[in-house]
Amino acid sequence: MSDTRPLADQPAATQPERIEPPRSSVSDGTAAPDATDTDAPRSSASPSASPSAIVHVDAPPVRNLGTPLDLALVRATRVNRSAVERRIASLAGRRTVKKDWQAAWLLRVISCMDLTTLSGDDTVGNVRRLCAKARHPLRQDLVDALGVADLGLTVGAVCVYHSYVATAVEALRGSGVPVAAVSTGFPAGLSPFEQRLAEIHASVDAGASEIDVVITRAHVLTGDWASLYQEVRAFRDACGDAHMKTILAVGELGTLTNVARASLVAMMAGSDFIKTSTGKEPTNATLPVGLVMARMIREYGARAGFEVGFKPAGGIRSAKQALDWLILMKEELGDRWLRPHLFRFGASGLLTDVERQLEHFVTGRYAASHRMPMV
Repeated sequence: MSDTRPLADQPAATQPERIEPPRSSVSDGTAAPDATDTDAPRSSASPSASPSAIVHVDAPPVRNLGTPLDLALVRATRVNRSAVERRIASLAGRRTVKKDWQAAWLLRVISCMDLTTLSGDDTVGNVRRLCAKARHPLRQDLVDALGVADLGLTVGAVCVYHSYVATAVEALRGSGVPVAAVSTGFPAGLSPFEQRLAEIHASVDAGASEIDVVITRAHVLTGDWASLYQEVRAFRDACGDAHMKTILAVGELGTLTNVARASLVAMMAGSDFIKTSTGKEPTNATLPVGLVMARMIREYGARAGFEVGFKPAGGIRSAKQALDWLILMKEELGDRWLRPHLFRFGASGLLTDVERQLEHFVTGRYAASHRMPMV
């Protein structure tokens, strides 16, 4: 694939965000050019080639309107697994952030987190406590010690089942934290189609501003790309003004090539984000899958001119893992994908470890997990 980025990184002078890591702390890496490839003709210019496409790093993206289904591009897409694995193997060994910059990046992790509870034993009380944590994700003594009280730090969103959307909306009122609802027969996505559409409408009517939908995996496994496109397009239309994250359930798609093709089709159908997993599959978010999906976002952006967000979900429980994901996003997609409007973590246990690492930064000691109030 082309190594052209969808949008150029902005000069440091135009990036006033104070918790932005230094550009020298994680430099742009050289991506393996043979990791993903398509045999289809390439567009002669990317959106980043024009000055009009250069936007401020914090500006929200123009919403992805989708494109017609390009079956030639989808079928021509191949993934070189060996190249993907080589690229990922080089990531942790040559990229690191330490000390003050690590603390800054961990604050960024919090701001990009979809704080999630999707358990069978969820209750109204649990959801309300989760929302309270979303409003104030760090203990006040850590906020004061870090000197970040004026940042108004919150998580990116709270993600719940439809049954608790109204509870979360009420608990988060006035905070600016959006509510995301999993929908369309989550996690399997096998309920009747009209029922899945009705579920989207119900969550939007209840106040959800983000909808996480799941695809029919059989469409991918059988190569029925037209049906996948029509399904995701119908979900997008049902979402209306609510932003849609399309869950690919990568652990059930068989191959990285299927992941790449499903990513392209989901974006062509108008997805605002593509998301790795429901968190219920045997294999969830992994860095090789993340690389493939990031390359597809870059390819789609170069061809269609739209920025699409990315959400890894499932299995990300440590601060170190989260930093690896941020480094991957910076190297593959640029600084705009270090902001919650284009990058989210789907996580339930990650925040506890991030808080522990920040307490260690402040005090030099690791706290017990029970010192970090969580549901």
